[in-house]
Amino acid sequence: MFEEEVCMTTLCLEVDPNAAPCLQEQLRKTLLEAIRTGSLPTDDALPSCRKLSQQLGISRNTVAIVYEKLVEDGYLISRPRSGYYLHPDYSEPQSVLNAALTAITESSNASTAAPNWHKRITQRPTNYQGILKPGNWSEYAYPFIYGQLDTRLFPLAQWRDVSRRLLSSQRDKPWLRDRIDQDDPLLIEQLRKRILPRRGIFARPEEILITMGTQNALYLIAQLLCHRGTSVALESPGYREAMNVFAQRGANLQYQTMDADGIRLEGTQQCDYLYVMPSHQVPTGVTMSRERREALLAQISHRDQIVIEDDYDAEIHGDQFALPALKASAQSARIIYMGSLSKALSPGLRMGYVVADAELIDELRALRRMMYRHPPAALQHQLAQFICQGYYERYLKLHVEEIDQRRDAMRLAIEQALPGCQSHSSSRSSAFWMEADNSIDTQRLAWHAAQRGVLIEPGFQHFFDAAPPRRFFRLGFGAIERERIDPGIQRLGLAYDNALNT
Repeated sequence: MFEEEVCMTTLCLEVDPNAAPCLQEQLRKTLLEAIRTGSLPTDDALPSCRKLSQQLGISRNTVAIVYEKLVEDGYLISRPRSGYYLHPDYSEPQSVLNAALTAITESSNASTAAPNWHKRITQRPTNYQGILKPGNWSEYAYPFIYGQLDTRLFPLAQWRDVSRRLLSSQRDKPWLRDRIDQDDPLLIEQLRKRILPRRGIFARPEEILITMGTQNALYLIAQLLCHRGTSVALESPGYREAMNVFAQRGANLQYQTMDADGIRLEGTQQCDYLYVMPSHQVPTGVTMSRERREALLAQISHRDQIVIEDDYDAEIHGDQFALPALKASAQSARIIYMGSLSKALSPGLRMGYVVADAELIDELRALRRMMYRHPPAALQHQLAQFICQGYYERYLKLHVEEIDQRRDAMRLAIEQALPGCQSHSSSRSSAFWMEADNSIDTQRLAWHAAQRGVLIEPGFQHFFDAAPPRRFFRLGFGAIERERIDPGIQRLGLAYDNALNT
């Protein structure tokens, strides 16, 4: 028993009763890491449940449960009246395993030279610049970043309840099977009956395709419809990743300026496609006016054009007086509609959809099948049940109320701390598109603000001109706690004042 204690002391096993995940999961991960590194004794019994529970300050039942689960999973074996032992399959000393791996690597290096990937790679996606955001944005005290959400708002209890029901049900579980190229029928039905009608869209099941978010939808559409010579009109400033997708296909891109009514249509009459965000344009947050919509719809009918409508934030703006989607118009057949369920719930869910004519959806479905068959069936079904059981509607109501309060707090703080800046966004946009004084370089402003713990997005990266203007920046409010908005904007105001005076 003394040897057991010494052995376990050298393992430095630790669990934290006050930390997540639970003690069972912590102990399991610790023991698995010890197995991986070869730290467990290969011939001697592991510490008894009593000894290990005393060492770690946890209950014997917790240790016993973890041991038994590791036996079930094949990592340990149990010998009656003797104890728990490392399974022979994992008893190879780690030094021997490392030596074998080194020998294999050296042999491989000696026999073959490294491939020349520079000659083999046929295209360079790394050449297409994305939206620059620090990976550690959540570590900033005041993250005014767009496209992220405060994770505390996620309806975890309701999501867990749906998951528990799905996993505990004794009925057949079709979501465990490969659906080949089909989507969850319940999710399609919920989109048809509960989501799309709010935007004035009434579609048949064969006119809807589930995607891994709107970015994936864009990629599928561009792959299917664009080639060298295809002409696409884009808003500028606009969504850079849309520009990247169309450029990667070799399309001729035509950048259209924005005004208070949305995308300007002059010069777009010869384009094959127009990619637009009429609800709330990215990054400006401008809503396309009724007059501009009518002009656009009349033009595409007369010129035999197609509109790709990105309605990414339809679920979160909460505007009961919002104009219906372009897809709801009489020109519906000429409009490819993209929506997202991730923007409201969590960006990490990566769940979106396309609504278009059945012929186009059939081809998009076949293309999707060749890429990844379909989005995870289990996630689709869980989301469908989440909507079906009323959780989504309830969450959306609370979420919109919270976002409204944050938007109001942002607007008030901006008026007080940034009086020299002008906001161009519509009243219910999910971000503020700000124009600073002409003397301000907002990339430099962003650097100075970051020194004060404030994260903002310089606006130059949303323009597609060779020499983009430097006076714009964007302020999001979905990721920052409401009580931090005012002090954060105050700090930004100090950085702004310093920039003006230097």
